[in-house]
Amino acid sequence: MTAQTLKPASALAQGYKPVSGESEKYTDARKALLEAEIEERRTMTRVTEKRRALPPGPVMPKDWAFKDEHGFDASLADLFGEHETLFSYFWMYGPERERPCPMCTTTLAALNGNARSIKQRVAMKIFGRSPVGRQYAFAQERGWRDLDFVQTVGDDYANFFNALNKDGSENPVMAVYVKDGEQVRLSWRAYMPMEAADPGQDPRGGPDLQNLWHVLDMTPEGRGSDWYPKLGD
Repeated sequence: MTAQTLKPASALAQGYKPVSGESEKYTDARKALLEAEIEERRTMTRVTEKRRALPPGPVMPKDWAFKDEHGFDASLADLFGEHETLFSYFWMYGPERERPCPMCTTTLAALNGNARSIKQRVAMKIFGRSPVGRQYAFAQERGWRDLDFVQTVGDDYANFFNALNKDGSENPVMAVYVKDGEQVRLSWRAYMPMEAADPGQDPRGGPDLQNLWHVLDMTPEGRGSDWYPKLGD
């Protein structure tokens, strides 16, 4: 297939339609911003393509132990359900914490809003070191109805991803897994070194979770070309 030639962002930005009352200075600045927004969108698309084109990742340990959302013993493979891909988020809510991490709470609030739609295409589980019941109690407090919480039994999972620090504090882990026969492989995990953070910014290791599409873009299947979230599911 011949690669499609994209129209330059600068040319597309000239198609900006001002609203009534805009000054010429505002319109010119808005066109310049639109050009940057178009380039940003294209950069995001290229990054997504690189993520989905990663070669097969490492095979995950089979001895990881979990308690699923019903409190039953489970393996990582059991958490996929009917899907071939599992999106997971390990949040900072260990048993020693009185309250979970505020930033993790914000992330899960956004995920909850799109969870029913996301789970039409991939499995999605929220991992935490606290017992499942404790995690659900907080979810009930926040009004989260569509997240499935899982307890990581022991600290093997957290230690594998360097999510448990020597002082007992935790780090979040966003990861995508895929089935490969009887094995489970890591497809992608969020990672950003601290020194990569720009001045005044946190080291964001993954796409903005406020957007449903960004979550699906992390998975090998992507959002597809014929899928749209069904409101009834």
